[in-house]
Amino acid sequence: MLDKIAAIEEKYHELSNQLSDPAVIADQPLFQKLARAHAAISELVETYQEYKRVAADLETAAEMLREEQGEAAEMLRAEIADLEATAARLSGRLRILLLPRDPNDEKNAIIEIRAGTGGEEAALFAGDLFRMYTRYAESKGWRTELLSTSESDLGGFKEIIFTIEGQQVFSRLKFESGVHRVQRVPETEAQGRIHTSAATVAIMPEAEEVEVEIGPNDLRIDVFRAGGHGGQCVNTTDSAVRITHLPTGLVVTCQDEKSQLKNKEKAMKVLRARLLDKFQSEQHAEMAEARRNMVGSGDRSERIRTYNFPQNRLTDHRINLTLYHLDSIIEGNLDEVIEPLITADQAERLKNVDQQ
Repeated sequence: MLDKIAAIEEKYHELSNQLSDPAVIADQPLFQKLARAHAAISELVETYQEYKRVAADLETAAEMLREEQGEAAEMLRAEIADLEATAARLSGRLRILLLPRDPNDEKNAIIEIRAGTGGEEAALFAGDLFRMYTRYAESKGWRTELLSTSESDLGGFKEIIFTIEGQQVFSRLKFESGVHRVQRVPETEAQGRIHTSAATVAIMPEAEEVEVEIGPNDLRIDVFRAGGHGGQCVNTTDSAVRITHLPTGLVVTCQDEKSQLKNKEKAMKVLRARLLDKFQSEQHAEMAEARRNMVGSGDRSERIRTYNFPQNRLTDHRINLTLYHLDSIIEGNLDEVIEPLITADQAERLKNVDQQ
């Protein structure tokens, strides 16, 4: 393991030198590519360097112990015990960092939230999820952009599609895909009864143009006049765009912008992401099955997570995680939900490596 990491460390130093080369800096596409490669291995290299320092301190302390007695020897033994514990922790972290990386982890994410079972209450919950993710993005310094919305009568969303851009967005959010179930008393419920409804969340890596080949004859592009919610904001020009990918039958519609060109650009961004997700899922049949199981149909009985407002409780059913401060989580404090999911995924992958 350490020999493999030493080779990666050498590559890290090579990339550092390239990134300081004026010729590379002037070539921004190359610079960004090398910077991403550098960032992808930086934590591994930094952890390895810390491990080497601890190993060196451990060797020095062991040598000193052979020459000491009494109280000094006891102090050295205590120091050695601490160093051994630190070395074991760093070694475990290195094993995790050496696990095969998801090639999508560094990408931005396109998020689709759709109201499922539950009518208006499901649409309102879809709006709550949208605000939760955008507040989480804001706390991380990420940028959010709306791509497409379809509002409900009470101000929720039948569907909302948006991008989140920033460092390692997809790696943090990819476990959010699935059916999210909510249990609460709707504002329109006169009897105070708890209702159950659901919304589906799909997290897709944003695709670059070079990753998805779309031929000029693969698309049918229709333009039409956009209609606003409740008769408002109705455009008087044909600015809405519907793009159909003929080989797959995928259809994307965007009408939020007043500019036909901007609507087309946003629709193409969603289409590329859906195509990349489709192609990657077909290449990895197990991933495709897992995604179908996670997203499901939007029925209340299928769920990855339950948001119980009367009990202020959030439960993630995949890892049996239960937290009793839903009010904080729904405001965007998602790390304590996401971190255990990442840890569980790493543990499962380590187990599979050990069994090979």
